[in-house]
Amino acid sequence: MNKLSLKGKKAFVAGIGDDQGFGWAIAKELADAGCEIIVGTWTPILKIFTTSLSNGKFDASRKLSDGSLLEFAKVYALDASFDTPEDVPEDIKENKRYKSASGYTVTEVAQQIEKDFGKIDYVIHSLANGPEVKKPLLETSRSGYLAAISSSSYSFVSLVQHFGPLMNQGGATINLTYMASEKAIPGYGGGMSSAKAALESDTRTLAFEAGRKWGIRINAISAGPLGSRAAKAIGFIDDMINYSHANAPIQKDLKASEIANTALFLVSPMASAITGSTIYVDNGMHAMGLAVDSAALSSNEA
Repeated sequence: MNKLSLKGKKAFVAGIGDDQGFGWAIAKELADAGCEIIVGTWTPILKIFTTSLSNGKFDASRKLSDGSLLEFAKVYALDASFDTPEDVPEDIKENKRYKSASGYTVTEVAQQIEKDFGKIDYVIHSLANGPEVKKPLLETSRSGYLAAISSSSYSFVSLVQHFGPLMNQGGATINLTYMASEKAIPGYGGGMSSAKAALESDTRTLAFEAGRKWGIRINAISAGPLGSRAAKAIGFIDDMINYSHANAPIQKDLKASEIANTALFLVSPMASAITGSTIYVDNGMHAMGLAVDSAALSSNEA
């Protein structure tokens, strides 16, 4: 099979904090195709991530198809909940996990990337956070709900706003969403389902606006459940993986590489007419309206 080439291209991947999530897998796949990778890591875990990276903790996961190791051109501190330094509350600025960092708001990171790298081609949004995700929506506070929206959906709007002017025409952005945007998933609370619905709606609107303004494409990947460290914060990810395996049309565990392969296609010239779309990569789980392993389907006859 011919490998798509992204040689000479640059991608900013926002939301890598370890070697397990979708962001890492996408960065690795794009790098394997020749793309230069720039990373944004959540400010509080920046030191942990960079230390683990330099100590070789991720080396086994860094191997590319040619035997070389995945390299990052630069890793920036990023907290996409804040657009400008003026948006950062004083208690956050004084927090020990932020105090040693600087330039971590969206505008500052965009400005520094432009200074360091000039124009870029792709932006990958692999960011989500809901501080009350374990709470049912009926028990979610206003602040928890708005925090989920801010971190998980408006952050994408902000990235497109500030990185759009830095992107070459024909560039592409991708965000990661989840089926809870359109179907009730008990346990996925705290406003996160609302945030994913907003993210998908914004994908369509931004596709028009950013397409007309900068000539870039905007798409979403709706991924099935994956047992990453971030997903484990939800608390029932293993149950969702088992449920999907039992009920999806294709009965196998989802791999992060399958989401990464889709991302590679979506940013490539082969997807030049695809924008404003949500692409499902979930073994077909989104198509199902009935749980085939449900006890309700068992015969009650003696």
